[in-house]
Amino acid sequence: MFKKDIQVIVADDMAGMRLFVVKKLKALGLSNIIEASNGNKVWEVLTAGDKKIDIIFSDINMPEMSGIQLLQKIRADKRFATLPFFIISAEKESKTQKEAEAAGVTRYLIKPFSEEELKGYLAQINSILE
Repeated sequence: MFKKDIQVIVADDMAGMRLFVVKKLKALGLSNIIEASNGNKVWEVLTAGDKKIDIIFSDINMPEMSGIQLLQKIRADKRFATLPFFIISAEKESKTQKEAEAAGVTRYLIKPFSEEELKGYLAQINSILE
């Protein structure tokens, strides 16, 4: 269904939640997945330039650099401005979601989400990646 070489970053300070997302992505056939515990680590991977990242999944509440701060930094950098960016959060508050939308989030996912939901969202951006 998806390109085999899609490179994904999953960022969450909680290892269990990263594992939850990674398992769902692997079940959909994605295997090139980098895990990060905060936004700074994601930024380091992006700017190192040795891997072409295709999609980012990020929690909002992380130490050092939050998901919103990371999203804002990415959207402000022309090298990464169009990178698909999914926020994954347990926060259903419209204020938080509006903040993410204002920053340019691709999709705001509420935890927990199903594999089918994730598959649908990825299918929407798959044509961009081909």
